[in-house]
This record gives sequence, C-alpha cells and structure tokens, in this order.
Amino acid sequence: MNQENLYRRGVGVMLINADKLVWVGQRIDNTDEAWQMPQGGLDDGEESWAGALRELKEETGIRKKLVEQVACHPEQLRYDIPDAIASRLWGGKWKGQIQDWYLARFLGDDSDIDIATQEPEFNAWQWVEPARLPDLIVPFKRDMYRRIVDGFSDWL
Repeated sequence: MNQENLYRRGVGVMLINADKLVWVGQRIDNTDEAWQMPQGGLDDGEESWAGALRELKEETGIRKKLVEQVACHPEQLRYDIPDAIASRLWGGKWKGQIQDWYLARFLGDDSDIDIATQEPEFNAWQWVEPARLPDLIVPFKRDMYRRIVDGFSDWL
C-alpha cells in the first residue's frame, strides 16, 4: 500500500487577529489541557481552501466573509497518531493526517466567534502568541506546529 494512502487528507487554519495573535480552542475530547488551531479532514472532492473555511465555520462559527487568506504553507504537513489512540480515531483506518495549512486574517470581532456549534469541538478559546503554539498542542503534533509557525514567520 502506498504510504500516502495511510494518511487522511486534511486542512488547518492559523487564524490571526489584528494584533497577530493566533486563535486556539481547548478540545472537549481531551483530558489533558490541549489547545489547537481549527483543523479537520477534507470531504471527497473538496478543494483545500474551501475545506479550511468549512472547518473554521464548523468549529468556531466564523463565517467565511470574516476571513481573508494571507498565505498557504509551502509544504503539506503530516502527523502520526500515537498507537495507543489510533484504533479509536477514524476506526483505525488512518495512520495520521497530511494537511494543507493556511494563514488567514480574522476580519471580525470576538463577538463573531461562537464555539457552541452544532457539533462542538472546543469548550474554551483564546488568542495566543504564535511562539506558544507548540507548547499548547498535544505532544504528537508539536513538530508540525513548529513547522507551521516557521512557515508563516514572515507574516507573524
């Protein structure tokens, strides 16, 4: 089997506000204090940026008219799911995700953010300094988050 077929296709959004702080949400389904940027899988045939906007809306309530794409990360990034939880996620079908990451500017106000979505993923949210991101994410995604911050450093 092709190694790429072991990874679920996904997208992520590094959403920055006017102060160049990054939006993160605290995951509902993690017992550790895990904060992450909006991300998720692509639907079959879905274009990457459209999928990023859909995930952003589903997870944060932020409408696409309040988001401006700034940059796309120069490479696709991947992470592996630890063996201990791999069988619980996605029915054990995937080894991890390979993702397109976008840097986007938030054009709205904090009142435009609503994490009480139809299928909530977060129980809290905050704006943080980009350099803090790798320390806030679950350990198996830290290297990827460092690469995201590095890849977008010219705009941060």
